[in-house]
Amino acid sequence: MRFDTLVAIALVFIPFSLTSIGGGAAIVAGIQHETVSVHAWVNSREFLDLFAVSRAAPGPGMMLATVIGWKVAGWLGAFVATLALFVPSSMLCYSVFKLTNTHRDKKWHRAMREGLAPVGIGLIIAGVLSLFRLADGGIIAVLIAGLSGAILFWVPRFPVLGVLVLGGLGAVVASMLAAWL
Repeated sequence: MRFDTLVAIALVFIPFSLTSIGGGAAIVAGIQHETVSVHAWVNSREFLDLFAVSRAAPGPGMMLATVIGWKVAGWLGAFVATLALFVPSSMLCYSVFKLTNTHRDKKWHRAMREGLAPVGIGLIIAGVLSLFRLADGGIIAVLIAGLSGAILFWVPRFPVLGVLVLGGLGAVVASMLAAWL
């Protein structure tokens, strides 16, 4: 493993750390682009597999950086990627909180919070679209995702596990119908 590889890993994840408005899901599209298209550290299938492993593993939802770092440069790469993704944003959030906490009742502070919400939502949607493109699930995947979103929108207290089970059953039924036809 080379030092320049570790530097490249850090240089990929630090900017994402600082722009992850909306949480980790907001930067999935960018991470996919950098790791698959720009650096070719992983291919599309590997990215999806690593994304699935990172979401299934215990811990923060964005362990994707850790598993990509591990894939690229072993344990040291995992350590560098994890620090590069979590430390800068944590330091920035803490600093901004300390500086602006005394102003939280002012109009500009509320405008800033409310103005960043659509940015976060847009970034999350970009990440979802990126994963859809990679997975190539077709119209069935889009329908299942749309119905899942509709269920959670109209019945916010619907159990997430129930949505996952219904989505899985929908995929199985669609697969059986496709084989039958």
